[in-house]
Amino acid sequence: MPKLRPETQQARREHILDAAERCIANAGFHRTTMQDICRAAAISPGALYVYFDSKEALIAGISERDRQEFAERLEAMASAPDFMQALAALGQQYFLADAAKDHRMAIDIGLEATRNERVGEIFRRFDRYIVESFEALFEKLKAEGRIAPALDIPTTVKAFLVVADGMFWRRAVDKDFDAERLLPAALKLIEALLNPSR
Repeated sequence: MPKLRPETQQARREHILDAAERCIANAGFHRTTMQDICRAAAISPGALYVYFDSKEALIAGISERDRQEFAERLEAMASAPDFMQALAALGQQYFLADAAKDHRMAIDIGLEATRNERVGEIFRRFDRYIVESFEALFEKLKAEGRIAPALDIPTTVKAFLVVADGMFWRRAVDKDFDAERLLPAALKLIEALLNPSR
């Protein structure tokens, strides 16, 4: 059998990850089987196992893809002339544009991380990356005189993430949650926390 080109292999990986995300978002980590993912991706089990040997490997693939997407969004925000405006745009993407079922999938994986050590390792690695990325960004903005938080940067990041995680959770579990109305209030809290210079 001829070897597939790297771009074809990558496209197949992405297709499988898309199918896995849909299945886990709809049914949850435990109720989703590898057979469900094969059906959703319209591939054979043999084809799936060429790329991913378990649901945990699929979670690792989804996590890496999310990390790359987050890194691109954070880089755009870091270079924006108006940080708060860029943060508002990021909030609109995560809390208005992204589907609530995607948030439920992330929460489901977070809960699975408390029971499954392999998923826990993936989840903690991604969480550390988020924390360290915001710490580096806020240190940079502080050094440039663009923010002047009253708290030290690690504490500021933890408080910032509590607000963001709260919005994320509400968007996922409360069908009546009005993210569009609440986002400006959350941004006001964050503005008070960061104390940006104008």
